[in-house]
Amino acid sequence: MPPVAKKVPFERSHHGDTVVDEYAWLLKKDDPDTIAYLEAENAYTQETTAHLGDLQETIFKEIKGRTLETDLSVPTRKGAWWYYSRTEEGKQYGIQCRVAADGDDPPKLEPGEPLPGEQVLLDGNELAGDSPFFSIGTSAVSPDGTKLAYSTDFSGDERFTLRFKDLETGELLSDEIPGVFYGGAWSGDGSTFFYTTVDDAWRPYRIHRHTLGQASERAADQNGDVVIYQEDDERFWVGIGLTRSQRYLVLTSGSKITSEVRVLDASTPDGEFAVVRPRQTGVEYALEHAADGFLILHNYGGPDGDGAVNFELATAPIDDPGTWTPLIEHRDDTRLLDVDAFRDHIVVHFRRDGLTGVRILPGDGGDPYDISFPEPLYDVAPTGNAEFETGRLRLGYTSMVTPPSVYDYDLRSRELILLKQKVVLGGYDPADYEQFREWATADDGTRIPISIMVRKGTDRPAPTLLYGYGSYESSIDPYFSVARLSLLDRGLAFAIAHVRGGGEMGRRWYEDGKLTRKKNSFTDFVACARHLKASGWSSRVVARGGSAGGLLVGAVANLAPEEFAGIVAEVPFVDALNTILDPSLPLTVTEWDEWGDPLHDPEVYAYMKSYSPYENVDGRPYPPILATTSLNDTRVFYHEPAKWIARLRDSAAGGPFLLKTEMGAGHGGRSGRYDAWREEAFALSWILDRVGVTE
Repeated sequence: MPPVAKKVPFERSHHGDTVVDEYAWLLKKDDPDTIAYLEAENAYTQETTAHLGDLQETIFKEIKGRTLETDLSVPTRKGAWWYYSRTEEGKQYGIQCRVAADGDDPPKLEPGEPLPGEQVLLDGNELAGDSPFFSIGTSAVSPDGTKLAYSTDFSGDERFTLRFKDLETGELLSDEIPGVFYGGAWSGDGSTFFYTTVDDAWRPYRIHRHTLGQASERAADQNGDVVIYQEDDERFWVGIGLTRSQRYLVLTSGSKITSEVRVLDASTPDGEFAVVRPRQTGVEYALEHAADGFLILHNYGGPDGDGAVNFELATAPIDDPGTWTPLIEHRDDTRLLDVDAFRDHIVVHFRRDGLTGVRILPGDGGDPYDISFPEPLYDVAPTGNAEFETGRLRLGYTSMVTPPSVYDYDLRSRELILLKQKVVLGGYDPADYEQFREWATADDGTRIPISIMVRKGTDRPAPTLLYGYGSYESSIDPYFSVARLSLLDRGLAFAIAHVRGGGEMGRRWYEDGKLTRKKNSFTDFVACARHLKASGWSSRVVARGGSAGGLLVGAVANLAPEEFAGIVAEVPFVDALNTILDPSLPLTVTEWDEWGDPLHDPEVYAYMKSYSPYENVDGRPYPPILATTSLNDTRVFYHEPAKWIARLRDSAAGGPFLLKTEMGAGHGGRSGRYDAWREEAFALSWILDRVGVTE
């Protein structure tokens, strides 16, 4: 028999509405009853899925067998060194390395054969030791290449300890700073490192300045280090970085809808940061240093305009960065995503017609042009471009059938040079698979893009795994997956529903799936599932989503349970209303710009209550559901899926409803690559079982 969670009535009253939450006690992480319940659920899930053990092991071996375990990345040039990472067969974590640069072409590397003169910067396997969880949060080499700042987490709670390594001697410095957040930046001379810490709500709110060699002088509290900036508005996060030119430090404070940037000459780390333009609600902007000034990517539409919704690019002088002159004006059909500045050219990353693209602006006054790619579906982005003075652009490229590929684009010859494509073992041939773009029609007439991949010759209609996310303007662009092949080769189709709330079709696509238009994300997903069936693509559909995508699939379980043969909800945000009502929880206040503020606004409260999965479980038959979570998750707490599964099992028909909790991991699940493959094999075997494919 499945575990039965005890009921402890707890009243929630807001805006004249009183609700009894009988499973609120599961928030108490240190309560022995909570741990006992999670362990009982794990035991039940293990027993219920025991018949899939052989299939899980087979899929794990397929993933492992298709992966070149001893491999390495394409070296990236920064200063006098080429930087790369490599993996070794049998080891869970990567190894960060470098070799001295000799010429402009990256060195030719062979897996398993370290280059002469290789210097190991960080070996994740040595650092992890016997810890069941390990993660690196920051890894930053000083501009002169002599020092490394890195941070580690051994529990999954994303609280890192920052350390420094002398790369000339290989010795660790005495400086050690606990409780830091991701990221950080060196000063221009490498004497100083800037880092970020979080408040009690897990919001990065302070930037600290640490001068190397002063560890022994720090006070027993967090710092002795100078707090150079503190953000008191609870909606805003802070971060800091160094421009590619290494000339300026850039301190950014931003909410979901507003940003404010400060700059400082990186050669004067003790100086005062200057505000580029004071924050204005709804105005977002970012700064990059170009050869003769600053570039500003922004959505400001002028005092009388309604905003450059899809962003535009402007120039600004060094001595007056708040004065912006248009360089690329706003277009309704093109979302500007990012800008990279180099000494002799500018690169713009954009999105149009549901696909990403790259535009080059030559520094010699030549006409701007786009780099073209042959496939109908793909994703491309500049990546690993650390050098300011270069005639090449490094690009990352993939599609649903093309493994991740690394190109250098020669700015002079305008030639794409393939440096590396991820090796897929086991005889993988892209020609054996097909990718397609379909369009579903939502209830309000909006056309919703769907990306589909199948193995050639697959009978239709085919059982289908439908994936979605749909929040934060995050786009689930066409991507390649080794693990996915284990589904396709068994006759399944894989599809991505590009629902509103994501950014696939531009900023308005995002705005049409947030706040009091959030339900568009859910109805879009249902429309995609129905379209796949009606158009002959799909027979049975299993839905899958994680984090905010877990909210998506949890909501459609209430909205249209009959459409799905199963639902996989990973670290799912399924108790959304209760979480966003509690400003003491991590991320809540910063999330009000995404979901609304139900604590103070009765209309938002009523709207969120009408779709939050936990609030809307009823007695209808639900499809089988597998929810996965991690005990140390600081983004979506374990109690959300735990409460949801408890209520489903108590109130709903159908199922079964399963909960699997990693008792020593965080939001991303288990950290080692072999452990992660086993977790994926578990999920895929469950999906196959739901559609009746168990061989």
